Amino acid sequence: MSFKRFFTFLLVSSVGLSAGAQTARDWLLQLNTITTAVPFLIINPETRGGGMGDVGVSTSPDGASQHWNPSKYAFIQDKAGVSISYTPWLRALVPDISISYLSGYYKINKMSAVAGSMRYFSLGNIQFTDQFGNNTVQFTPNEFALDFSYSRKLSRRFSAGMGARYINSNLTGGQNVGGAATGAGRTVAVDLGTYYENDDMTIFGKDATLAWGICVSNLGAKISYTNTTDRDYLPINLRLGPRVTWMLDDYNKISLAVDLNKYLVPSPPVYQIDSSGNALIDDNGNLVIASGMDPTRPPVSGAVTSFYDAPGIVTFDDNLSPIIEPGSRFGEELREISYGIGAEYWYDDQFAFRLGYYGEHVSKGNRKFITVGAGLRLNVFGLDFSYLVPAYFGASNLQSSPLARTLRFTLTFNFADVKKENDGPPSE
Repeated sequence: MSFKRFFTFLLVSSVGLSAGAQTARDWLLQLNTITTAVPFLIINPETRGGGMGDVGVSTSPDGASQHWNPSKYAFIQDKAGVSISYTPWLRALVPDISISYLSGYYKINKMSAVAGSMRYFSLGNIQFTDQFGNNTVQFTPNEFALDFSYSRKLSRRFSAGMGARYINSNLTGGQNVGGAATGAGRTVAVDLGTYYENDDMTIFGKDATLAWGICVSNLGAKISYTNTTDRDYLPINLRLGPRVTWMLDDYNKISLAVDLNKYLVPSPPVYQIDSSGNALIDDNGNLVIASGMDPTRPPVSGAVTSFYDAPGIVTFDDNLSPIIEPGSRFGEELREISYGIGAEYWYDDQFAFRLGYYGEHVSKGNRKFITVGAGLRLNVFGLDFSYLVPAYFGASNLQSSPLARTLRFTLTFNFADVKKENDGPPSE
């Protein structure tokens, strides 16, 4: 695989591929897709959520909650557990890219829990070439993240959690790229989450549980692969959503859950053009922004301003003055929200069937897919499986999606059940 193709795969991993016939206006908007470094951090590495449309911020706690919302561990019923997941990634394009995920937790007491995980992303074998196209060395780029989290109940029905993450991204093996020396990118980040669960409800005449979760993940310093001052954002992400679980009878229950996601990083601005149609550069050598904001802001500032920095739909009049379509900036902010909808059915807490849908606007990556999954629990042992089917509704001449035929597998082990009792403070 050439180095150029390697970076193409990185882009696909981050934003997916657009499919179908698109108008010129759609292609213009496509340029505003938000991209970041280390996009593997935002890829779902586990199977249960993978069968429910990549939903997980408020689903019932399990061994892989570290990825979705670490605060859920405070509500988990088992004393300890381990989860091992494996996902062949972009297998419609290449056979040797994969994500491996190992997570585990330990319930300290009835109020708090600790958890840890390791995520490893292998990008397969890369053949590096020099500027003349001659083969130089072969290397297997890889990225990994190590997590540790602590969660605690703040009341009977509410918990909070915090996770710390170390990130290592080695994409070049120390090779010179474009005349610049490169190295592994390293940084740290945190996850902050909250979780609410009320299992004393009645909805539509059935005993029910209502839950919701909020989590900000990958909030941390920018990352760089060279000794230059240019650094890239981490995929800081806001995830939130509710869940409702109905107990149909003593053996059957069904859950419906929704996740909303938004990157908390700057939207790419639209730059001013000159009479030749090229980007206009000021006296300091900087590109002149026609609409939007400077994308080189610090991470915290970028996260806050990401709610109102979209440039919208911009055209230029005969005098090359920018014209921003009314309402398009707010509309673009809404398009930056992706969503997942998932359902899960359990029989006797032993057999599970899952279905989900994930949607993203065409201008922000155009990932659209249906997921199905199944699960089995036998005492301490569990096995989960999920499968992804691309779904580009209303498009013609569809391209083959690189996410097609994505399979996920997870083994779980849970030990020493903790009694299900009111273990929180007497008041909320």
